[in-house]
Formats: sequence, C-alpha cells, structure tokens
Amino acid sequence: MPSKNAKAAKTVLFVVFPHVKLLDIAGPLQVFSDANEQLANSYEVIVTSVSGGPIESDTVLPIATLALEECRNLTIDTLIISGGRGAFEASRDVEFVHRIKELARRSRRIGSVCTGAYVLAATGLMDGRRVVTHWNDCARLQTDFPHTCVELDPIYVNDGDVWSSAGVTAGIDMSLAMLAEDCGKPISLAVARSLVTYMVRPGGQSQFSAVLSNQTKDTLGRFDDLHTWIENNLSQRMTIETLASVVNMSPRNFSRVYKQKMGQSPSKAVEAIRVEAARRLLEDSKLPVKAVASKTGFGDEERMRRAMHRNMHVSPREYRDRFKTP
Repeated sequence: MPSKNAKAAKTVLFVVFPHVKLLDIAGPLQVFSDANEQLANSYEVIVTSVSGGPIESDTVLPIATLALEECRNLTIDTLIISGGRGAFEASRDVEFVHRIKELARRSRRIGSVCTGAYVLAATGLMDGRRVVTHWNDCARLQTDFPHTCVELDPIYVNDGDVWSSAGVTAGIDMSLAMLAEDCGKPISLAVARSLVTYMVRPGGQSQFSAVLSNQTKDTLGRFDDLHTWIENNLSQRMTIETLASVVNMSPRNFSRVYKQKMGQSPSKAVEAIRVEAARRLLEDSKLPVKAVASKTGFGDEERMRRAMHRNMHVSPREYRDRFKTP
C-alpha cells in the first residue's frame, strides 16, 4: 500500500498492463523519483495494474505493481498511462477503460506515454484535445479516434490538464516538463542533468530528425546520395537545377518525382536538413548565430530564424539557450 508518511507528497500513479514497454514506464518513473533527491518528499510514485503483482514488460524484466483496487481511495495528483504493444488490447477492454476514466476524474493532471494515448483516447477524455503518440501510430490513432486532434511532429503535447508524449524517450521529456510546471525549471534542469539527458526540450521540437524522416519515406534509398550531398554542401546555392544534376534527372522530372516519393518539395527538404545542421551547431559549437546561419547556407540570421520557427517553433537563440552543451 502507499506510504502513510507521504501525505504532503504529490501522488503520481502509473498504470501498466501486460506487454508494457519497459522504457515507457521506467523513464518517466525515474524523473519523478529523482525529483525527490532535489526536493525531499515531492512525489510518491506508485505503479498499478488491474490485478497487481508482477506484470510482464516487453523485456525480460517484469514490473512490480499494486492492484487498482488498492488505489480506490488514493488522492491522485498525476495519472500516467504507459505505452507498449499491450496498449491496443487494453484500449478495447471496456471495464479497464472505465476504471481508467474513474481514476482520471480524480486526478489533477493526466498523461500518456507513446501508445498509452490509445487508452486515454478510449475514455473520451482526449476528445477535442491536441494529442501525440509515437510517429508510427499517429495516423492509426487519428483514424480510430477521429474526435482527437492528433499531431505528428511534437515530442509531447500539453493541452490543459491533458498531456501526451511521443515514443519511448519522449516520456522523459513530458515528465521533465510536468516537473518544471510543479517545482520550477531549475529543479527540472537538475533532474535532467542527473539523467544526462536534454535539458527540457520544448514540446514543439520534432520527434524525429530530417535525415530519419527522409530515410523513412525513401525506403528504396533512391535519394540517399542526394541527401548526403546536400548535407556536405550546405553553403552552396541549392537550385532545382543543381539538385537535379546530382541525381542525373531533368529539373522538371526531378521536382515531380521527388515530391511524389518524399511527400515534400526539394526546397522544403533542403530547409529541413539545413535546420538540423544549424541545430547541431547551436548545441555543440560556440559559433555566433550569424556564423551558424552562414555556415548552414541560410545566408543571414533572419532567414535561419524564420526557418527554425517553421520547422521547430523556436528561434535560434532560444534553442541555444535551452540546449547548448555545457
């Protein structure tokens, strides 16, 4: 049973089910547990399941849990539904979903990690809300729950008292943001440092890189050499004619085929690759922002600022302030 000595602590209740993804529970759980080292008695962390006892994860390690029945009279601050392949079956279990809805009504704040969004969506509590899940499951979530507003790109979304995060490690980012909301950014940053992770990434930051996105769309690798060439020649002027010549195609045919295969224009792809290169330089170098803009082919700081806002919803200077390597 929950400790009777932690009445002042905020209770964070994690709900798991068979085949939960271990990192979906372990990452966020570690954030709230480590917060107690920064501010003693801040959180009481509890993991629960329908029947209690050890619950099978997607690894060789089981998860020790309390039965939901034992949490009936618990005062809940934050309810988090973990993800994993078992979430799909759990979201179709009418009794389980009903019990989650009851827990959510008694919670100040609710959240999901990865495919845990399916369980929360099944309760109806995400209707009309902006939500996110793992990028590979966003389309399915939108189809299965058309009243939700699924966003593909963010690593986490905070819509009022409803939170959701993208795949796996994004649950850590969401939990750090929750911690910052509760205890202030300095505490959240201290926990992030202790976990050797990013120092509170903004929710609008993309959950996958431009390069990974290109590889995912171009499964046959037709434009792999082109994307490598772009990365290695960012300071050059990237006209359609220049790009087409790299892949030995006519400009007109290249523009048509690229957009058909990649789902975006060549100019948008170039911009995304430049933004990613700028992001790395802002994190890891001491180059002035103006020099970063020049080195990555934007030409001037204002063009880079607009491009970063379009792609990452953050300015170069704000990004550097958040993520520069100490």
